[in-house]
Amino acid sequence: MLTDAATDVFEEHRPFLQGVAYRMLGRVADSEDVVQEAWLRWSATDHEAVREPRAYLVRVTTRLAIDRLRQVQARRETYVGPWLPEPVATDFGGAVPDGADRAVFTESVTLAVLVVLESLSPLERAVFVLREAFGYSYAEIAAVLERGEPAVRQLAGRARRHVEERKPRFEVNPERQRDLTERFLAAAAGEDLQGLIGLLAEDVRLVGDSGGKAKAPLRVIETSDKVGRFLVSVAKNQPAEMRWDLAALNGGFALVGRVGDRVDTLFQVDVVDGRIQTIYVVRNPDKLAALGEEPTAA
Repeated sequence: MLTDAATDVFEEHRPFLQGVAYRMLGRVADSEDVVQEAWLRWSATDHEAVREPRAYLVRVTTRLAIDRLRQVQARRETYVGPWLPEPVATDFGGAVPDGADRAVFTESVTLAVLVVLESLSPLERAVFVLREAFGYSYAEIAAVLERGEPAVRQLAGRARRHVEERKPRFEVNPERQRDLTERFLAAAAGEDLQGLIGLLAEDVRLVGDSGGKAKAPLRVIETSDKVGRFLVSVAKNQPAEMRWDLAALNGGFALVGRVGDRVDTLFQVDVVDGRIQTIYVVRNPDKLAALGEEPTAA
């Protein structure tokens, strides 16, 4: 029988479970489905036999996320154009888990890192998320995955090397990112090509994600001149009623463009040495719909 106390225990841990699932899957809807399935498993559990509810819930959520990741990876192989994670609200406040370094915890939810995590196997990703983002020990991860500690250490080492080799360089400095994002918006809105180019690294990259459901580049655009000209063209052709807001998303700040009540476009930038190094553009309506609802934090 599900008691009020058991419900309260789950709700206490729900944000943590949501954070684990989102880093595993990169999509809000999938992570919410996983957490809901964990809730159903918890509802049917003999709670008096569970000595450590959090450990039990993390174990269930992680295994469900691994299963879901194996399913969605097959779907992403046929995705139209570049794939980016679904943006999510990240107003962490004091919610950094014990044992987790705040900078690493924040970095683990950035678009740049989540894109790299897509290339890991589901088990490698689970180990990386629990170890690097949440500060779990190898012994704790071994218990979650029901694998020996030496195997977990091997998975962790392989995942860490893979991420470090492929992760683009960027600064986890929200205030600097916010400043450049605001200047970026002003230059683009003013169709100031030279002003834009002055904010961009020479080898800047613009990555667009539409899933084939909206207009966005199907290939990565590179160099400050080409990216600047593309952005000025976008500004000239945007709907007259488009309005832009700054939002705390994925460990930093992003520009959210709305037409009426609908979120139409999201821009987020990575910064290196005071210049914009990467620009992410999300236009897939499936990934933007949740931004118009009550935010789900990760």
